[in-house]
Amino acid sequence: MLGVLRERGRCGLSLQRLYRQLFNEQLFLMAYGRIYANDGAMTPGVDGVTPDGTSLEAIRDVIGLLRAERYRFAPVRRVYIPKKNGTRRPLGLPTWTDKLVGEVVRLLLEAYYEPRFSARSHGFRSGRGCNTALDEIASTWTGTTWFIEGDIADCFGSLDHEVMLAILAERIHDGRFLQLVGGMLRAGYLEDWTWHATYSGAPQGGVVSPILSNIYLDRLDTFVEQRLVPAWTRGRVRRRSREYGNITATIGYWKRKGDRDKVKALRKSQQSMPSVDVNDPDYRRLRYCRYADDHLLGFVGTKAEAEQIKNQLAMFLREEQKLELSTEKTLITHARTRKARFLGYDIRTKQADTWHTKGRRYINGNIALGVPPEAVNTRCRTYQRKQGKPLIRNDLIRTSDHNIVATYGSEYGTAPSLVDT
Repeated sequence: MLGVLRERGRCGLSLQRLYRQLFNEQLFLMAYGRIYANDGAMTPGVDGVTPDGTSLEAIRDVIGLLRAERYRFAPVRRVYIPKKNGTRRPLGLPTWTDKLVGEVVRLLLEAYYEPRFSARSHGFRSGRGCNTALDEIASTWTGTTWFIEGDIADCFGSLDHEVMLAILAERIHDGRFLQLVGGMLRAGYLEDWTWHATYSGAPQGGVVSPILSNIYLDRLDTFVEQRLVPAWTRGRVRRRSREYGNITATIGYWKRKGDRDKVKALRKSQQSMPSVDVNDPDYRRLRYCRYADDHLLGFVGTKAEAEQIKNQLAMFLREEQKLELSTEKTLITHARTRKARFLGYDIRTKQADTWHTKGRRYINGNIALGVPPEAVNTRCRTYQRKQGKPLIRNDLIRTSDHNIVATYGSEYGTAPSLVDT
């Protein structure tokens, strides 16, 4: 069944009678196997029930309620977990039965929508993650001048329910399934045993929230790829720099005259200037990458144009998706002189005119990914005493030097292919 949904999603076909797939016992057993092993599976919801003792008969009772259209999602139990900046974010803990039904819904939605998602989307997707997003930036964003760091304010808590259901209804022509998802979104939450309504958002902690957020933000991906990127991408290559061409001709002249000192001085001057016109108005490039609600755009052009792109992005999110860009976290960063922060890495465009490989400046324009110094210092402090001396690791005393280095390398988590050295 899931294979059929993937094929329909790949072909762009709409879905009908999707609700009937919720009567499939095999899907519930698959969902049970997926979520039972999770760390949070034993965390109870408002009813205090855990997966222990779940039987096939209990699953059939749930299917019976779904078949009769009498299944109702219970409000989630809200708790708060600390964030790195000292604040706390809410986390919703659904009941075990709601987790099970939610996982079945997630399997159905993922099977259909996954083939339709943009290749620029990397969050909450099988086979994709931070590593694929960073690898794409490092390998394809050569020559980027400006980074536009986009962050949606309270994205998961601000997803508009009506917009979400309208997006689902474009492809899913099954009123019963849409009604079930709507009931999930509007189930509310309990805090200090007081019920609160949820007027927007997908509760963090729900198993369906990641796929719903990707479905919601797929419109953003489509807008950027089909409207922004074509509008801000033009030209095949930059035109050659006239100044660079003139000095090349002068070097040829003095080389024929045999004046080595002048040739050497001119070459040194030449290697400090770009060989192309960096301000070529006929050459523009815009690139895009998204991980969950964080997205990064790389632009080759002027800062004024980068500001226009940022404003167009903010306008689309506000008018079409009822979301707001965070004014504090949405920044425009000059790629060669400053660093953008994305997925925990410092990203910049390399510029080193004195670094030559086979007589050429191969390093210029390449993307460098660096581990932030504060992250390194924080990790190092876990291996130090108060006086700064390293801690004794009794578990490594009798191992080989190779194993010691390998262990510390894995614990520090520094991938040489991604770290700016």
